[in-house]
Amino acid sequence: MTGPLALVLGMLVVTLAGGVWVGVALLSIGVVALETFRDMRVDRFLAGDIWSSSTAVELITLPLFILMGELLFHTRLSENLFRGLSPWTRRLPGRLVHVNVLGCTLFAAVSGSSAATTATVGRITLQELLARGYDRRLAVGSLAGAGTLGFLIPPSIPLIVYGVVADVSILELFIAGLVPGLLLAAMFMGWIAFRAWRDPSLVPPQEPAIPRAEAIRSLVNLVPIVFLIGFVMGSLYFGFASITEAAAIGVLGALLVALGQRTLTLRGLWQALLGTVKTCSMIGLILVGALFLSKAMARLGLPADVANAIQSWGLHPFTLIFVLLLFYLLLGCVLDGLSAIVMTLPVTLPLATAAGFDPVWFGVFLIITIEMAQITPPVGFNLFVIQGLTRDGIFRIAGWAWPFCMIMMVFTALITVFPEIVTFLPHSTRG
Repeated sequence: MTGPLALVLGMLVVTLAGGVWVGVALLSIGVVALETFRDMRVDRFLAGDIWSSSTAVELITLPLFILMGELLFHTRLSENLFRGLSPWTRRLPGRLVHVNVLGCTLFAAVSGSSAATTATVGRITLQELLARGYDRRLAVGSLAGAGTLGFLIPPSIPLIVYGVVADVSILELFIAGLVPGLLLAAMFMGWIAFRAWRDPSLVPPQEPAIPRAEAIRSLVNLVPIVFLIGFVMGSLYFGFASITEAAAIGVLGALLVALGQRTLTLRGLWQALLGTVKTCSMIGLILVGALFLSKAMARLGLPADVANAIQSWGLHPFTLIFVLLLFYLLLGCVLDGLSAIVMTLPVTLPLATAAGFDPVWFGVFLIITIEMAQITPPVGFNLFVIQGLTRDGIFRIAGWAWPFCMIMMVFTALITVFPEIVTFLPHSTRG
């Protein structure tokens, strides 16, 4: 192990274990490493790097999509989702539990945040499901698993961060995340149906059927979110707007939905703006620190050294992906997903591309791994959100969500063997 690598790893352990903010820790490690092993003006290098990192055009989309999700959190979308979806799931095995997955899938398409998706959908569905006698383990576990779809289905905040750090087209990443997100939702629903079929006691007795006319009328409740999805993603996929313009359109659409539902108050608007500032400040500090550390590591030659060392092991590409999967799972137990991405990408992305994997595919793979980290203790943000809704213990919720984590592991194997699941759509747009 070289001196620079030993210093970086040692400082990472000390700073993160000591509770230092991730962004500050990354900045300090980069400064100390360069001051120790390179004869250069680190202050000028740091100032220029912070300016270029924080003023990147791609980052404009972040506060806009975050504000859109914050505005929607203060509307009645969660109630509307339950009312609109529940009549159509009553005849499926598992019945209303499927509303967790369908609701999270729809809200993920306008949120971009896993925690916001879980909180918005769960505050209505969990109360309804538990009051009607559905099994607590299945109801809570399905919400924990489905809530992670907020990271994969575009617009996705982690995909934007990955695109900025890896210098990959954010539009291609959004297109690449769509099909895997829908397939993963379908696999979640398949597991719920299988569990309910094997153990009918997990769901209450069959409720009276709702007349078809009433079920059709219930679809009116889905109009706001369908309108917003079409408003944002339609303009994006059909080339009417760029990523930044689509994000601005999303904010306008969220405002129109909130005004139409008469749920937008000055207090709610202030809370949405304040939540956006807090989230952007946190992400911005982590991004600046991570991008500076990655450039510092590049100046020290660490990514190339590590990549060459691992390549010398002669690992099969599938074995490499399996090792990276385990690595990110372990890392996700102690770090949030965004920090894990930006800290490790300078090393892991060159390894993946050298093994023949597309950078867009690797982005989707990486997002699925941090989705799993959202429901693995002790640092699993979806677990914290659900704990606030149910008052159940973190490790108990994680145990109920474990089957959905296993489904995501199976899905990573599926897209590794058949990468076209991820790359077909974005490659077709390159023309």
